[in-house]
Amino acid sequence: MELLSVNVGRAKVVPYTDAKGGLTGVDKRPVSTPVRVFAPGPRGVGASGVEGDDVCDLRHHGGDHQAVYAYAREDLDAWEKELGRALPNGSFGENLTTYGTDVNDARIGERWRIGRDVVLEVACGRIPCRTFAGWLEQTGWVRRFTQAAVPGAFFRVIEPGTIRAGDPVEVIERPDHEVSVALWFRAFTTERTSLPRVLAAGDALDPEAYDTARKYLAQHGS
Repeated sequence: MELLSVNVGRAKVVPYTDAKGGLTGVDKRPVSTPVRVFAPGPRGVGASGVEGDDVCDLRHHGGDHQAVYAYAREDLDAWEKELGRALPNGSFGENLTTYGTDVNDARIGERWRIGRDVVLEVACGRIPCRTFAGWLEQTGWVRRFTQAAVPGAFFRVIEPGTIRAGDPVEVIERPDHEVSVALWFRAFTTERTSLPRVLAAGDALDPEAYDTARKYLAQHGS
């Protein structure tokens, strides 16, 4: 597994977001220099965990459980064929474009070492939003992306450090449960009856996601 690119986005004003000031950093581009990765702080306060990357809507994005976003080059290639357009690395707003692994099969709580120093932990999948759809200029994109269920993964930063394009990526810990990114995504979007299953990921879950799943279980049972 390899890190093809590290991508960052600078805030700019656009007409397709409801974030304060109409700002978004979704337009992420590869950088050639080493980039520092760190834990940004809790939701609502912390932004991106990738230095030089702007997160503009702290109501819904950023924070420790969405510090770094990864998407597989293989999935971008599949979308290129479906959409009939080029999708360079960073096109989906991902910080890390990977090659050689199924990011959506990664399990919540799974840990990746990137380069020599950085350790990341899979925290959740990416829920599509209006800004994402506006950026891609695709009608019905939120529904289409949701139905495809290849969301890519958000990570927490366990050990900070510096990464760069070309760094090796190694899975150093894989939990003994079935809660993959894809399963998590379906549970919180199209298959709500699967919510109790995500509780198997335990403390690796975002507290907000854990509470949602617990409430569902209390109301509906397993």
